[in-house]
Amino acid sequence: MTVNLPLPQKDQLKPVQGFQMGIAEAGIKKANRKDLLVMTLMPGSQVAGVFTLNRFCAAPVQVCKEHLALNGAKGEIRALVVNTGNANAGTGERGMQDALVTCAELAKELKLNPEQVLPFSTGVILEPLPIDRLVSGLPNAVANLAEDHWLDAAEAIMTTDTQPKAASIAVDTPSGLVTITGICKGAGMIHPNMATMLGFIATDAGFAPGLLSSLTREIADLSFNAITIDGDTSTNDSFIIMATGQSSVKIQSTTDASYGLVRTALIDLARKLAQMIVRDGEGATKFITIDVQGGKTEDECRLVAEAIAHSPLVKTAFFASDPNLGRILAAIGYAGIADLDVNQVQMWLGDVWVAKNGGRHPDYQEADGQRVMKASEITIKIDLGRGSAQQTMWTCDLSHDYVSINADYRS
Repeated sequence: MTVNLPLPQKDQLKPVQGFQMGIAEAGIKKANRKDLLVMTLMPGSQVAGVFTLNRFCAAPVQVCKEHLALNGAKGEIRALVVNTGNANAGTGERGMQDALVTCAELAKELKLNPEQVLPFSTGVILEPLPIDRLVSGLPNAVANLAEDHWLDAAEAIMTTDTQPKAASIAVDTPSGLVTITGICKGAGMIHPNMATMLGFIATDAGFAPGLLSSLTREIADLSFNAITIDGDTSTNDSFIIMATGQSSVKIQSTTDASYGLVRTALIDLARKLAQMIVRDGEGATKFITIDVQGGKTEDECRLVAEAIAHSPLVKTAFFASDPNLGRILAAIGYAGIADLDVNQVQMWLGDVWVAKNGGRHPDYQEADGQRVMKASEITIKIDLGRGSAQQTMWTCDLSHDYVSINADYRS
């Protein structure tokens, strides 16, 4: 079940010049399913990434960070490889060797150096990666490399996702047209810094060395680090932006006329992908936007948004369509703002003003709250009355199905 999430259509996913994808069925965990993805880039492409902060970060994450530090800004990253079905996390020295072998074997297929390859894995933690199966699948993945395999690529990285997640956008700039297409996976263990997700965005815009790195961090904070499903951060989370430089648009600095347009388009696409993860949240029936305004700083607005979004009591109330809205006020109160004046706090549920100056609005009727709670998409708006800062987070409800999905995950 998803919340208002249409299936992506192949003809709506725009090819990005200089970027190709190949898919194989390697039998990593299950037979007869796409579970291995190879992506290739033109020489000179800029690549930047943001990764999990989990101290048990997986072997491929460690290798990715090393290879990006060596070659990301130099334009020498030429390939990425992703397997699903096994996370290669909590696997010790063997896991590191398997990640390095993955890079070396794909490098042989493509006539590259291993350090020009970035490896990614997703799936079950604490189990050895079936490296022989992965390596055996690489020739097939390389053999069907093409620019129009976005939908197949999105399917190849799924785990508990109920459907592939992909989107495209084109933006006109003073220097020409820019194409941006991306895919992601994720449905559970979703929490900022980062979520259990893999996200890959490619664009044909060109970026000066180093410029893409800071932009990628900013985009991650406004998208994949602004979603939560269950408050768990996994070991493999990775978000990668790749710029092939094959269009006429070459961005040399943040003052370039095209920079703002491309930046906005990248943020819009990343947010759309991130929200797809929430809409496909394990067992989700409601898509919830939490908009916190009136803070002194963005950080304190984020604290409040996260406290509401992570509360099991809030999330189960939304699942039941029960306007037990005192749970939201309680979350605001324990979010960690030591000098919060609750008498300045206002709260709205959809178009209904629920709390005024820290207490129940005198005109609020529970029937109005019930009406909003029954909808599949709901907005909570909070005004802290302290300043002009604002932050938005997206989450979902917590249902019986979430428990069932995670109880049966390894079976």
